[in-house]
Amino acid sequence: MRTTPIKLAPGDDLRMRLEQLAREEQASGFVLGVVGNLSRAAFQCPGPPEPTVMEGDLEIITLNGTLSPNGVHLHLSLSDGACHVWGGHLEPGTLVLKGADVLVGWSESTSPAAAAAVVAPSQPARVEVAVLPSCPWSRRAVRLLRTLQIPHEVVSVEDDDTAKGFMERSGMRSFPQVFVDGEAIGGYDSLSEWHSEGRLASLR
Repeated sequence: MRTTPIKLAPGDDLRMRLEQLAREEQASGFVLGVVGNLSRAAFQCPGPPEPTVMEGDLEIITLNGTLSPNGVHLHLSLSDGACHVWGGHLEPGTLVLKGADVLVGWSESTSPAAAAAVVAPSQPARVEVAVLPSCPWSRRAVRLLRTLQIPHEVVSVEDDDTAKGFMERSGMRSFPQVFVDGEAIGGYDSLSEWHSEGRLASLR
């Protein structure tokens, strides 16, 4: 195993910097350790549709999870000024206050060529997701696919004509809309059900 220490400066986005590192390294790995503090923390708790956002002088307690060129899956815990501990799935918008040091370990079995194959598969992705930019369930659907490293295509629905086209295609009125091999399977709940049944694994 090889390791990479990174030093984050004030104002750096913790999640985005780690995503950038994995793309630059074209490798998969995991967080070995972290020390630092935050001015703003965004994390997804189980249940609520929107991330929890906290601001202040926040101390990082732990950061655990995995990185790959296709995305990251990280869990953050932190302490506020009253020593209350909070935590959840790390979201963009988590900003470093004075500084943070993170040590990342890389899997020796992951070569740059293999990692690049995950990002740019030789065959078209079998999964297509139509998402609304401001929709939390759309973000969850994309995050689930990234976490499971399922090759997929994301279409951002930003105008009425695009929305109408997808609604006519799927027969659905809500978003996200997930298609597998061109057939609509439903929204986030259906995608999650496919995951729980082990059906998504066959789409890698």
